[in-house]
Amino acid sequence: MFAVALTFSAQAQTGSPTPGGAAPAAAAPTPAPGSIKVGTIDMQGAVAGTNEGARDFEALNKKFEPRRTELQNLNTEVENYKKQLNTQGDKMNEEARANLVKTIETKQKSLQRSAEDAQNEYQQQLNEIAQRILQKMAPVIDKYVKSNGYGLLLDSSNQWPQGPVVMTSVQMDITKAIVDAYNAQSGVAPPASKPSGAAISKPAAPAPKPAATTTSKPQ
Repeated sequence: MFAVALTFSAQAQTGSPTPGGAAPAAAAPTPAPGSIKVGTIDMQGAVAGTNEGARDFEALNKKFEPRRTELQNLNTEVENYKKQLNTQGDKMNEEARANLVKTIETKQKSLQRSAEDAQNEYQQQLNEIAQRILQKMAPVIDKYVKSNGYGLLLDSSNQWPQGPVVMTSVQMDITKAIVDAYNAQSGVAPPASKPSGAAISKPAAPAPKPAATTTSKPQ
C-alpha cells in the first residue's frame, strides 16, 4: 500500500479534449534535464509519525493486547506439553504417549490458526487507519511540493532493491515537514506517551506466528 512514487509536475499536464473534436491543448514544455527538483518521503514513517497516526496505532495495539496475551499463554501451554513429551515420552505406554502427541498437534494447530486470524485482523485494521490518514495527507503533500518547487517525490519507505530509492539525503527528505504540516492542519494533540521530538516510528506488528515443531519420539 505504501510502495508508491508520487509525481507532482504542473508543467507536464496535458489538457483534455474540447467539445466539437477540437485538438487538446498542447502540453507545457518539458523541463531541461537536471532542472527538476526531487524529494523523498518515508510514507510509512510519515503516517505513523503524525499525532493522529501515533494515537490510532497505539489504540490498535492496546486493542489487540488481550489477543497477544492469549496467544502467548497458548504457546506456553504447547511448549510445556512438548517438554513433557521430550522428558517422559519414552517412559509412557503407547496409548498415553499417543494421546499426548495428539494433544500437542491439536493445540499447535489451534495456536497457528489463532495467530493467523489475529495477524490478518490486525493488518486489516492497520491498513484502514493508514489509508484514512493517507487520503487526508495527500492534499498536504501536494500543496507542499508545489509550493516548494518539487517536480518529483519518491517514497523511501523501502530502500532499494525493495523500493525505488537507492540513496537519499537529509536535504532531500521532506517527511518531517509533511508530518508537521499535517499535525498543524489536523489539530490532533500529541499522545501523552509520545515524547516531544521523538523519532518517527512505525507501528509494531502483533506477536509472530509460532515456529513449526515436531513431536517425534525421542531416540
